[in-house]
Amino acid sequence: MAEVPRFLDPMTLSRISSMEMRARIVVEGFVSGLHKSPFRGFGVEFVEYRQYTPGDDIRHVDWKAVGRSDRYYVKEYEDETNLQCVLLLDRSASMGYGSDRSGGLSKLEYGSYLAASLAHLIMRQGDGVGLVTFDRVVHDYLPPSSRKTHLHAIHSVLEDLDAAEGTDLGKPLHELAESTPRRGLVILISDLIDDVEQTMNALMHFRFKGHEVLVFHIVDQEELTFPFTDTARFDDPETGERITVTPSAIRGEYLETVQAFMESIRTGCAKIQVDYERMETERPLDFALFSYLSRRMVKR
Repeated sequence: MAEVPRFLDPMTLSRISSMEMRARIVVEGFVSGLHKSPFRGFGVEFVEYRQYTPGDDIRHVDWKAVGRSDRYYVKEYEDETNLQCVLLLDRSASMGYGSDRSGGLSKLEYGSYLAASLAHLIMRQGDGVGLVTFDRVVHDYLPPSSRKTHLHAIHSVLEDLDAAEGTDLGKPLHELAESTPRRGLVILISDLIDDVEQTMNALMHFRFKGHEVLVFHIVDQEELTFPFTDTARFDDPETGERITVTPSAIRGEYLETVQAFMESIRTGCAKIQVDYERMETERPLDFALFSYLSRRMVKR
């Protein structure tokens, strides 16, 4: 097999015909920089202590318990080999934005490549992954599975997505939190353009149900820098509202508002113990995954 190029530009990925091939290339590029999957171990849970017997692995001895009681105890674990992971992909109209800096690649396309790559990575280690797409309501729901044919179903959904409707993160996320019975890993992929408090309340619902939650915040550079110079009309893709402005007159206020929004998302996630990562659409996907998951593996 030919060597996989490292750190592929998102636009290069967009020229590859199939979602499956894009995901495979991103994951192979990512894995080539790591010795083990940072996801390994999510499904291993502590169950109870038992007294040490000859032949037990001494790595599992609780040395603090030895110090307290002068007796040797071993921690027993339950290895849940089939981790249940659900990918939640926002397909609302705001996700359809793509600037010249990202080569016209939309946030939804970037998020779709990310979802496909994560699905490929998770199934690579034998765990189950599902996919949900939503805006105001849930559109597609594929329950977690580790079957190889399931990956093709995920790719098929991702190939045909369209960003057209308004956003209401709270309603569908609360519904999904209530209907996802087994504790697992929930990964939200969204630009998070909605009321921050409602979004945090919905993520707290997943945490209350015992899920681990990761948020990949998809943003376009133009949203962060507002580089426009000429008077122009700006359209809200979700409400249809239009406004004509001179960018220099509002840039300062806009940047302050965006900074406050980004900070409220970051601190809100930290407060409820939700892992947060900002993903910018011009950044190569395998590099972004490598950077984030490498840090995550070190923290574990």
